[in-house]
Amino acid sequence: MSFGEKIASIMQRPGQDPVAKDDIPWWMKYAGRGLGTVGGFIAIFLGAWNCATILLASIICFLSGIWQMVAGFIVLMIEAPCCCMFIDFVQNLSDMVESKPYWNRAAAYCVLALPPVFLCPGINSILGSGFIFATGIIYGLMSIGRKASWGEMRSAAMETQTPSSSMQSTLVENAQPMGYSSKPDSNV
Repeated sequence: MSFGEKIASIMQRPGQDPVAKDDIPWWMKYAGRGLGTVGGFIAIFLGAWNCATILLASIICFLSGIWQMVAGFIVLMIEAPCCCMFIDFVQNLSDMVESKPYWNRAAAYCVLALPPVFLCPGINSILGSGFIFATGIIYGLMSIGRKASWGEMRSAAMETQTPSSSMQSTLVENAQPMGYSSKPDSNV
């Protein structure tokens, strides 16, 4: 058993199939999960820091901080349910989200990350929500899927028909040739 397989078996979720059902690279799956976990913690911390701006009478930044903390907690519940073992429905929620396509998670993370930045555009909001948004981007890339191999792309490029470069080809097939006429007679 290789070192990568050992790490994969340790990181495996309970009840997860040992054989992957999709062709997403393993490093991208762990990058999404790891960035979501770290980003959730950072978003919660920076959201609490944003909430401290209530001392400066900034209600909008306070609301932004609360939104960011809730978004960080939601991402943390989905990506690392082991961090929220004290809540009984977290594992069921995480399993339900795991069964959905990747684009659902990507859209949810990107939508969750935007309001704190628009409400209070500061470094705390941008950095905290940026990690959640980056996690959404990674899941969006995972939903696109793996790129085709070099050979497949080359054969697809060879099969496409290129338009002929002769002088007879036109953009519109039923175009009439332009005719030349003489000057109109001024005597008429």
